[in-house]
Amino acid sequence: MSLKTRFLGIVTLLIVIAATASWLAYQHLSSSIVERWGKQVAEIQVRYDSARLLQSLEREIGLARQMAQSSAILRWAENPENDQAKKIALKQLESFRTNFRGKSYFAALRNNHHYYFNNAKNEYADTPFRYVLDPNKPDDAWFYQLIDEGRDFHININPDQELGVTMLWIDVLIRDENSNILGMVGTGLNLDNFLANIVDLNQEGITTLFVDYNGAIQLYRDRNYIDFASIVKPEGQKNTIDLLFEASQDKQKILGMLQMLKKRTHENSPIESGFVTINGKKHLAGVAFLPAIGWFEITLLDLNTLIPTSFLWPLIAVFLASLLVTLLVFHQIIQSRILKPVMNLEQGVQRLQDGRFDLPYLSKPDNEIGRLVDHFEKMTTALRDTTHDLESKVIQRTEELHKLARIDALTGLKNRRGLDEAIGSSIHKSRREGTGLGLIWLDIDHFKTINDTEGHQAGDEVLRNVARWLETSVRPYDHLGRWGGDEFVVVLSPCDEEILEHICHRIRACIEQESTYTGTPVTVSVGGYFCQSNDSLDTVLRNADSALYIAKNEGRNRVYIQTGIGEEIQTSRQI
Repeated sequence: MSLKTRFLGIVTLLIVIAATASWLAYQHLSSSIVERWGKQVAEIQVRYDSARLLQSLEREIGLARQMAQSSAILRWAENPENDQAKKIALKQLESFRTNFRGKSYFAALRNNHHYYFNNAKNEYADTPFRYVLDPNKPDDAWFYQLIDEGRDFHININPDQELGVTMLWIDVLIRDENSNILGMVGTGLNLDNFLANIVDLNQEGITTLFVDYNGAIQLYRDRNYIDFASIVKPEGQKNTIDLLFEASQDKQKILGMLQMLKKRTHENSPIESGFVTINGKKHLAGVAFLPAIGWFEITLLDLNTLIPTSFLWPLIAVFLASLLVTLLVFHQIIQSRILKPVMNLEQGVQRLQDGRFDLPYLSKPDNEIGRLVDHFEKMTTALRDTTHDLESKVIQRTEELHKLARIDALTGLKNRRGLDEAIGSSIHKSRREGTGLGLIWLDIDHFKTINDTEGHQAGDEVLRNVARWLETSVRPYDHLGRWGGDEFVVVLSPCDEEILEHICHRIRACIEQESTYTGTPVTVSVGGYFCQSNDSLDTVLRNADSALYIAKNEGRNRVYIQTGIGEEIQTSRQI
């Protein structure tokens, strides 16, 4: 055998060995990169999808909790047969309905089992009472189940057969001051719109779904898999997450992730991930628990779609071409053009995993690895900008919710919650500094007549005018707000009895005089109370309300002031 043949044979053998080694190295390297990178992408996607869901629900949940704590609704739930309480409560529910994203509300009372509802089309504005709940009726079992469990807050996907709607319902229990359950209120979001905006975003290679604490599917792009009315179904009859997988090991793996996260609730936003097979394709599953709503968010990534291994195939040519030159060149090329960039890229991925966006220097050789690094840097920059933007939006939304929770949208004055805080802080300040405190409670005389004869828009305009006249009648540092309906409250601090009496009369006279220029004359009944140093918040509110009640009973358009001295209540009335 000639030397040439031997040489060619050796070269051929070396090429075969090199090709085999290169292929094996490529398989291991690409799989490792895809796996590590995929886990980072899965974690980022899980957090992003979780944030999108919570951002869509947090405002609705906050409003529903506020609605459940409304004093008007509490009074009605305690005495459903009181027509006046019912009228005020339904008006309050309508006020909340216009603020909900889905423009709907429901209220279910425990005492008489009555169910009230109005939707975004305002179809039931005149007849919100829809039906009577029946404890023996399967479709109504959700109500009694939630009451038996005593869950103050619950989210579920449930079809209402009586109303003919299927929604994502936010349920909040109504409790009195002794924590007795009086009923339930909440709102509903259109399921199709919610799925389109949050779940089914048509992202190629990415599948997002949400399951409840027991693994029952709540939100998924295929409605056939959604487990409607999960709360009333016994275990074993629910559509759980394992239905999406064929292999038993995949079912056990995904259920195991849920169990692991239940044990890691003390940690800060833990995430579990692992590989599963769906429809014959390998997917990376990322799972996170959302304690705010008691659900799990699951993201399934088809890595072959997101990060195709064919993207790295040119690596084989780099290996073979380098080997044909010399082993030294091969080593230098691999070291400088592949191994080092990949190691730097791994460091960058590790920093990104730790939540850091300050990437180390990443060399970019003029090959596929360089383009991969460039894509990674661009992805990191986009992720950083998206994260900062999301954080800014969360901060902005938090500030908006904080303001919304304390400001009345119609008048721009403080709402009941804002007034509670203002009164409480004024009481503490009055005790600390030894200054007097006065509270004025007033409402518009015959306001219902204005609404009935001139319409609710005219009534709203009257409320806005009264708020504006109130602002001109008090001192810049006094607190004023709308307690609810046509009732307004003014906190005077510092104050004495003479100032309280003077401002009460000034308010009444100003509103009566200024309203004559608007074409809708308005008068108000004013109740004033000069607070004592040992008065609690409830005492102050009760005495001011009592004074207003007396002013109304004595003919309206007048002022009634009462002052507490010792254990007695001295009253004085001026018209």
